[in-house]
Amino acid sequence: MSGDSEMMDRLAAAAKAGRLSRRGFLGSATAAGVTAATASGLWATHARAEPKRGGTFRWGIHDGNTTDSHDPATYTTRQQAFLAFQHRSTLTMIASDNTLAGDLATEWSATPDATEWTFKITDKASFHSGRKLTAEDVVASLNHHRGADSTSAAKELLGAVTEIVADDAHTVTIKLSGGNADLPWLLTDYHFVICPANTDGSIEWRSGDGSGPYRIDNGEFGVRWDLSRFDGWHGEGAYFDKVVMLILNDANARQTALMTGDVDCISLVEVKTLSLLQRAPNIEIDNVASGSAITMPMFCDRAPFDNPDVRMALKLAMDREEIVEKIAFGAGTIGNDFHLTAGQPYFPADIPQREYDPEQAKFLLKKAGAEGLSISLHAADNVLPGAVDMCVLYSEQAKKAGIDITPVRAPNDGYYADVWMKQPFTTAAWGPRPTPDVIFTQAYQAGAVWNESHWDNERFNELLPIARAELDDAKRAEMYREMCMLMRDDGGTIIPFFNNFVYARSSKVRHGPEQAANWECDGARAPSRWWFA
Repeated sequence: MSGDSEMMDRLAAAAKAGRLSRRGFLGSATAAGVTAATASGLWATHARAEPKRGGTFRWGIHDGNTTDSHDPATYTTRQQAFLAFQHRSTLTMIASDNTLAGDLATEWSATPDATEWTFKITDKASFHSGRKLTAEDVVASLNHHRGADSTSAAKELLGAVTEIVADDAHTVTIKLSGGNADLPWLLTDYHFVICPANTDGSIEWRSGDGSGPYRIDNGEFGVRWDLSRFDGWHGEGAYFDKVVMLILNDANARQTALMTGDVDCISLVEVKTLSLLQRAPNIEIDNVASGSAITMPMFCDRAPFDNPDVRMALKLAMDREEIVEKIAFGAGTIGNDFHLTAGQPYFPADIPQREYDPEQAKFLLKKAGAEGLSISLHAADNVLPGAVDMCVLYSEQAKKAGIDITPVRAPNDGYYADVWMKQPFTTAAWGPRPTPDVIFTQAYQAGAVWNESHWDNERFNELLPIARAELDDAKRAEMYREMCMLMRDDGGTIIPFFNNFVYARSSKVRHGPEQAANWECDGARAPSRWWFA
């Protein structure tokens, strides 16, 4: 066998194992002297992995609480989001190649001003209880997040919605007070799963009934979920017969479970042990660049963080390059205190990167009358393996600016319920959002349920609905750039870095060549997209 043939065999094997994307395969093949047309043909005939059915997929996941529930309005943790994508459905979803795709919706269209959207719903969908899913269920499920009494974290995403109408059994029209070109992307949010409607227009969420690829057999929040394939599912995939979700909040417990064969996949790898795990036999690592942000929100309406100079001093007192190197071990992108990365639409690449400047931080503290600033910073390793270590490192860096930061280790269980948005200075991890409008609306708009920093900037709030309705991409980009500058220079959120999604699986678990970057494990849809070799 020639050397070129051996190389192509290795490339094909890597692609079949899910270690090489189509782009990577084609690039390596052409670099080896194969023409682009031939390489494409080889990909189609040899490298593409072929799914197989069968087996029980055991999935060790991080970030689950005993206090979680099936109510979509309360979804906060990975446990809730990951489980929701298995036993429930959304109108639209993010595909493995990060494009927009239909889930329940087979097609959608809008009026020219994007103030009215119509979605066609598949007639093949039914709930696990046997009832057919109709437009009335979609209307009730979306309305669950609306209304004056709603406390849903997704309420603001539907703030411009004036009416949701079932035109017939399989058609839904959503009417808006202002245009929203991103609405189909917005509806991929994990809160917008569809539940059975009650006769009064509310939804029945307590039973866990859904129309997703797997039905719940039994389970307990914060512990374990047992699911089995729903043969009446309307979609493609769901190759495993059964799925077991084990909530393993401890990083060592997760990785030990994978190495001993007790689970087939873990949702989050502790990057400081990544090199060790890479040497383990029969384990594959997926390291996916994402828009997942690690944040440090400060309450802008509480001293000392109500002073913009103090907020800026704390931003300047952080050496982000050192944090990415020592905490993310290179598996991340340096943050610039605005919530967009280069892989997201409308990213303003020309905004200068913030540098570590303890002397300027010291000057600003003196100007604010806050010399000798002493504060506490709460964290839990459930946010990110090494989150507490990150706070300790930041504390050391900030000393050069005369700032005394006391890291406080909080319990993993209940962190997002009991600490985040309760304490004035915390750490958090945000999953990627598909468009700027989604994350800006959820996390930075004044009054938003998840406005973790209590930031209220008049100009930002003014621009948000204008940018949302703007159909001219160039004008929209200008507005998003201004909003990013406002976040960077006035906002109450420090963004140390955007972390890659690093997860691991047994080599017997296969997936396609692309991995969705909106959540860990292929957009949190590994059970319906992956299979056993």
